[in-house]
Amino acid sequence: MALLSAVKMVLAGAPPSDMDRERALLRRARTGDPAAFRTLFERHAPGVWRFLRDLLRDEAAADEATQETFVRAHGRLGALRDEDRLGAWLLGIARHVYLESRRQRGIHVDVEDEEHASRVEAVLPTPTPEDLLLDRELEGLLANALGMLREERRAALLLRIDHGLPYEEIASIMGWSLQKVKNEIHRARLQLREQLSGHVGGRP
Repeated sequence: MALLSAVKMVLAGAPPSDMDRERALLRRARTGDPAAFRTLFERHAPGVWRFLRDLLRDEAAADEATQETFVRAHGRLGALRDEDRLGAWLLGIARHVYLESRRQRGIHVDVEDEEHASRVEAVLPTPTPEDLLLDRELEGLLANALGMLREERRAALLLRIDHGLPYEEIASIMGWSLQKVKNEIHRARLQLREQLSGHVGGRP
């Protein structure tokens, strides 16, 4: 589908060629080096913020939740067993921060909830005003369609499409079986196709 093919898959963590430097930064941060932790924050905060923004659907709330995520992470660096999974570990903390924020606001957290997100990027080299309007329209349609997914399903889809995480990582973050992760992401994609069919088929 045209819309789904426009969704860009990106990794939340550092590129593989940079993993040695990230491991070194993590080890320094564990010894209390503030500059090392600041560098890790700058690398991973954008991905964590996007994840929380797409769950909370509120940029100010995402700002606060991102800060809380890294405050907690700073105090728990010693608990991270696999240094290569820092990005996924941070997203797991972010998800707990999100769930707690919902409970504090008196919003029921459904264990079977689901998640959201993906981002549409214009790929036209020289977009016309008409092209830009179409892109904005598609972004709005996609945001609405994602908003209709149950929160946890939306979260799983976001981790897969926006952050490029493997199913095993998502299962660890969500606390689900591997099969449930696959089922939920498949259902989320089917729901998006159903919601968006008829809106994107006629786009040039």
